[in-house]
Order: sequence, then C-alpha cells, then structure tokens
Amino acid sequence: MPNEELLRLVDSIHRDKGISKELLFEAIEQALVSASRRRFEASGDITVRINRESGEIEAYEDGRRISPDAFGRIPAQTAKQIIIQKIREAERDVIYSDYEAKIDTLVNGTVHRFEKGAIVVNLGRTEARIPRKEQVFSEQYRVGDRIRAYVVRVQKKGQKVEIELSRTHPNLVRELFALEVPEISDRIVEIKGLAREPGYRTKIAVYSNDPKVDPVGACVGVRGTRIRSITEELNGEKVEIVRWSDSPDIFIKNALSPAEITAVELDRESLRARVIVPEDQLSLAIGKKGQNVRLTAKLTHWNIDIMTEEQARKRREEDRAEVYRIPMLPAGAAEKLLLSGLTSLRAIAAKGAQNLAALYGFGEELAKEIVEYAARRDAEIEAQRAAAAAQEAAASPMAEGATGATAEGDAAAGSTAGGGTAGAVPPGGTGPERGMPEGGR
Repeated sequence: MPNEELLRLVDSIHRDKGISKELLFEAIEQALVSASRRRFEASGDITVRINRESGEIEAYEDGRRISPDAFGRIPAQTAKQIIIQKIREAERDVIYSDYEAKIDTLVNGTVHRFEKGAIVVNLGRTEARIPRKEQVFSEQYRVGDRIRAYVVRVQKKGQKVEIELSRTHPNLVRELFALEVPEISDRIVEIKGLAREPGYRTKIAVYSNDPKVDPVGACVGVRGTRIRSITEELNGEKVEIVRWSDSPDIFIKNALSPAEITAVELDRESLRARVIVPEDQLSLAIGKKGQNVRLTAKLTHWNIDIMTEEQARKRREEDRAEVYRIPMLPAGAAEKLLLSGLTSLRAIAAKGAQNLAALYGFGEELAKEIVEYAARRDAEIEAQRAAAAAQEAAASPMAEGATGATAEGDAAAGSTAGGGTAGAVPPGGTGPERGMPEGGR
C-alpha cells in the first residue's frame, strides 16, 4: 500500500468513525507484526513502526531491517483482517464511550424496525432498542417516525454495543421539563418529586428558589405553551404540576388537587395521613381507579386514607375505643395515652416498647406486650376493613374505576364509594419506578 494511500485511509476512518488516528496506526502496526511473523516464520522480536507524518513503514527482527515489500499477498490479507477487527473494536469503544455518557439523558432517533416486540431505533451512528416493558401501552409507532427516549442502559456485548431506551421511565418527564423550562436548567426552579403511571397521568412537585418566580407558572408557560409541548411529547398523557411544600399536610393538599380538602391529620410515627374531604369531593380525591390518591402517595411518600367527615368521625371513635380495649393496660393508662396523642393502635405500635416504658412508666415487659398486642390487633382490623371495602366495591356500581390492586413494593389503592386508601413508598426507597427521586429531597 503506497504511503499516501495509507495516510488517506487512516484520515478517512478517523473522520467517518470518530476513531483516533493513533489507535488506527497502532492497529495497523500490530497487524503488520502478525503478517511479518507468518511471512518470515520469525522467532525473534518483530517490531513495526509507521511514520505518522510520511506513512513510511519500517519492520525489524531483532534489530535487522525487513523489507515491507516482501510481505506478500497472504500476510497482507491477514493484516487486512486484523486491521478491520481492530477498527470495529475501536468503533465499538467510541460508541460505548459516547452513549455511556448519555445514560440518564434523552436521545432522539427514528423508528427503524420492530423486532420481537422491541422497537429498534436508529440513532445515526448506531441502533438502540426499546423493549416491550419500556414501551407505553397507548403509544403506536410506524417505521420512520421520530422518537425521543430516555437512555437506561449501555453495555458492550461482543463486537456490538447494546443501548436500552425507555418511554416509561419517570425521569423521561423530568428531562422533558428540563428541556422546556429554562428556570429548571438554571436551577431557579427545582423538581422535588415525580410520580408517574405511563400513558395515564404524572404528578410533578416543583419549588422555586427565587421568591419572585412562581414555579407552577414557570412550568406551565405563557398560555400553557411549555406544558403543552411536554404533553404532546407524551402523546396526551396528563401532567399535573404540584407546588411542593416542606409541610407534609400542605404538600398532600396540593398533591390531591383539584379536590377540596377539609383537613389532613398526620400520624408521623407511622407516616400515615388521614385526609378528610366533603362528601361531594370524595370521588374526585380518590380519582379514577384510585389513580389520584395512588400517585399522591407515591409523590409525598405518605400512606394516605381518604374519607368523608362523617367517616372520619366514626373512625376516630373506633380507634379510641380500641385503645380502651387493650386488655393489659393498667387503670387510667388509656386516658393518659389518648391525651398524649396516641389515639390509635397503630400510633401505639409505632411508638415502640422502649418509648412506652420510658414515657409512660410501664415496665419493659408490659410495654412490649402492649406494643405487640397493638400491632397484631391493628393488622387484624386493617384486614377486616380491606375485606369489607373489597366486598362493598364489588357490589357497588362504582366498582369499576374505584378499586386499585395491591402490589408488593407499589403504592396500592383500595377504595370504594365510601373512601380510599393508598400506601406510600417508604422514605428512602425508590418505589416501583426505577430511579424515582425521593419526594421533598
């Protein structure tokens, strides 16, 4: 190969593939070393050097000069194969490096084909896949359609780089807001939490570090232009912007909007919130199939019970009556617990035996018995209430769209015409949605 042609080849591959010239020269030198060994059956130390400026090739065996012209056709073919292999490896490494840096960001591409349920996306220099589990059920694409997705994973597999994208990841919405709302990218407005059910609804909590900037207004945009762009990108998925507050009761009220809330009663020991609403606001607070309360639980990281004012009054009476029924309580102890704010079995169980013993003068053994009884009895009552709610929901004309299923690790909603409950992801956990940031952080 003439020297000028070698230099042109290296320069062309460097520009087309983005592979450094030094890597290419080293690959060619290694290939020529292999070719030299085959051609001359050399047993000594073979070295090949290519002048980076002139392209001149020099080969040596134990310091003795070998003429590159004597390599012949077969070693040249070997050198060509090794060069191609090295170029592919270098190209793979460049693509891997580029897209590894793009993990947790958005990329744009076009739908190239469909393969075993996955969408194969052409990103220009390479392809990526959106597995079925990362696709939104309501979205339909055709070959050639533009698509924007969130980079979940990048890994090397043989000579290829596998890139996995997602349309369901909650951080897809986070990144869209960062693109559309300059105040977020400038860190004036901060996203404090996000809960999403892909294809249906998303709640996003925002906060402004500048008192002069309204975080909700900044995200909505003038005449709704910003939020409209995001909704269109999500193919009509409903996005609700919630004003974040460090006060849990206010945050829960904001998150349950547009329902009107009468009061929020917090049990900080068990991270449970009892939300009281007027009768005509109950179905709105629960949402279709329990969606509103379920997303609120995910967003706020509180277990939420929604009930009417009458139901709340009855529940308080039931809880207080259960405290009086604790069989091992000494005389007058129930009143002492109620007056100090431990108005339910759950609150007593959450307090713990050690705290009960220290604060209320119970012996350690007695405190342990009280806590164990409270926890056991509370679980029995909850199971009874859940069974009754399910039975009532099944018999109610509102059954469809009023009951949510419970799933391990997920926020569950079990609601009926008479009330709704949602279990929140514990603080510090990520919940069922991978990488979901902790609310209120």
